[in-house]
Amino acid sequence: MPEGHSVHRITRQFQRNFIGHRVTVSSPQGRFATGATQLSGHSVTDARAVGKQMFLEFDHGLWLRIHLGLYGAWDFSGEVLMDATMASANGRMGQTNQHGTKVAAGAEAATFDADGENSIFSIGAPRRTRVRMSEQEKEIEPVDIFPPEPVGQVRVRLLTDTVCADLRGPTACEVLDPAQVDAVIARLGPDPELENTPAAEERFVSVVRKKPTPIGRLLMDQSVVSGIGNVYRAEILFRAGLNPHTPAKSLSDETVRALWQDWAHLLHIGVATGQMMTMDKLEGAGYRRAMRSRAHRHWVYKREGLPCRVCGSHIVLEDMAARKLYWCPRCQA
Repeated sequence: MPEGHSVHRITRQFQRNFIGHRVTVSSPQGRFATGATQLSGHSVTDARAVGKQMFLEFDHGLWLRIHLGLYGAWDFSGEVLMDATMASANGRMGQTNQHGTKVAAGAEAATFDADGENSIFSIGAPRRTRVRMSEQEKEIEPVDIFPPEPVGQVRVRLLTDTVCADLRGPTACEVLDPAQVDAVIARLGPDPELENTPAAEERFVSVVRKKPTPIGRLLMDQSVVSGIGNVYRAEILFRAGLNPHTPAKSLSDETVRALWQDWAHLLHIGVATGQMMTMDKLEGAGYRRAMRSRAHRHWVYKREGLPCRVCGSHIVLEDMAARKLYWCPRCQA
């Protein structure tokens, strides 16, 4: 399932390519035909992400709400102009790495992740291409004919004169009015990429400190904090040295504040690079290797049975809240 950083990156694509443009909205699959009729012919005026959900506003006041869920993905095709703030692994934009060290602009060679979690490198001038954005990002193929024929079960197609966005497999896809959008957002926990403020931090801390729920389960609750999924849950808990089964209300204020601050830190890096990079103090070849392969950029995620990078104990895999949980029984004792 796409985690918070992916949805923010997708939203930035809409901000760059669709805001201010009149769009033709259709439903090639047919399941969103009524909603498409409500939106088609109007201009996009806003695009925002809150955790794992995104919202597109149109000039007549209606919104399109999307939750990608487990299988959803957007394909952007045409003269796609990538958001210049979406720094890629080659350091062209001078992004900050995990160690807090700024990678020199142009100092790195372009890297491509063998697992398919590729950052997009077409920053700058638009070119004819097709880019798939979900949990992973990858450039699929050049586009010879625009708009391209729909591929697969396309729930929604948004089309401008130069760019096409096709949505497949979402958990939620609906037209809402402003009051309904406000109600949905009110049910979501704070998102530090939107509001990394003392008030947002305090909201998170106050909720967590009241709950007897295991912290490993609570971090996945989108009403408590927005955007954290399976990868970030495992990595944040390891970085904090916390046993996932610890009752949330037993944690100190200081510990809970540190969780919020680390989530804000990791989310910002994920939005900037397109990778869920959670390893610290990586420089040069080590950083490039981690950007190429997830096996080198996580502490515990998908490392079950392998020795902990810190203590050597075997990483444990178990189920929590019907999701796979990875943790070190010694470092997180």
